[in-house]
Amino acid sequence: MTPQRIWLTGASSGIGQALARELAAAGHQLALTARRREPLEELAAEFPGQIEVLPADMTELDQVLAVGQALDDKWGALDLAILNAGTCEYVDVAQFDSTLFARVMAANVQGTVHCIEAALPLLRKGNQPRLVGVGSSVTFCPLPRAEAYGASKAAMRYLFQSLELDLAQWNIGVSLVSPGFVETPLTAQNDFPMPMQVSSEQAARKIVKGIARGQREIRFPGLFIGFLRLLGSLPNSVRFALTKGMARPDNRGSN
Repeated sequence: MTPQRIWLTGASSGIGQALARELAAAGHQLALTARRREPLEELAAEFPGQIEVLPADMTELDQVLAVGQALDDKWGALDLAILNAGTCEYVDVAQFDSTLFARVMAANVQGTVHCIEAALPLLRKGNQPRLVGVGSSVTFCPLPRAEAYGASKAAMRYLFQSLELDLAQWNIGVSLVSPGFVETPLTAQNDFPMPMQVSSEQAARKIVKGIARGQREIRFPGLFIGFLRLLGSLPNSVRFALTKGMARPDNRGSN
C-alpha cells in the first residue's frame, strides 16, 4: 500500500498490536488508541517518528472525540481507520446476567460507533479512504454461550454493510473483518477447543492484504469459515440437531 495516515484502535495487544507492527514496518503513519498507554508507547519506541499515541476508552464519547480532534490537528485527514477494539464475555444461562450484555454491547457496538463519528469527517478528506471494522466469524452460525458476543458482532455486520451503501457517495470504502479463532490475550482465557486457530501475526498479515485489495469482507482461515457458513446455512432443525451438543450442561442441580 502507498504510505497512509492510519488510525488503529485496540492496539495494545493481540490483533491490534500485530497490525500496528505490520503497518508501521510497511512505512505508514499510525495513530494508536487503546485504554492502556504503556503498550502504545512501547510500540512507538519501536518505530520512532511513525506512531502517535492517543489513549482513550472507546466507550466514552468525549474521549473518542478528543482523539478525533487530535487527529485533525495532527494530519487534517485520515486515509484508513481500523476499528479493532472490542471484548468478549460468554453467557452462563443458569445465571443469566443482563449487565454482561451491557458491557459487551458498550465495547463492541457503542465504542465502534463512537469511533465512526470521530473518523468520518477525517476520512472524507483522505486519499482513497477506507473504514475497517473487526467483526467475527461467530456471525455465520449461532453458537452456545456466545449470545452477547455474537449479537454484538451481528450488529457490527449490519452496521458496516449498511455504511458501505451510504458512504459510497463520498468514495469511502468499507471492509468488515471476520476472523476465526486468533491467538490473543482474550482467547487465551477460553476453556474450550479452538480449531484452526491462527496467530495474531498471521491475522494481521491477512487483514493488511485484504485491505490492500479493497476486499469488502476479509475472512480467515478459509476452511474454518467455510465450515461455519455451511453449518449456518442448513435448515434450522438440522443446524440445531448438529450444534445443540456444544452447549455446556448445567450440573449444579437445583433446590
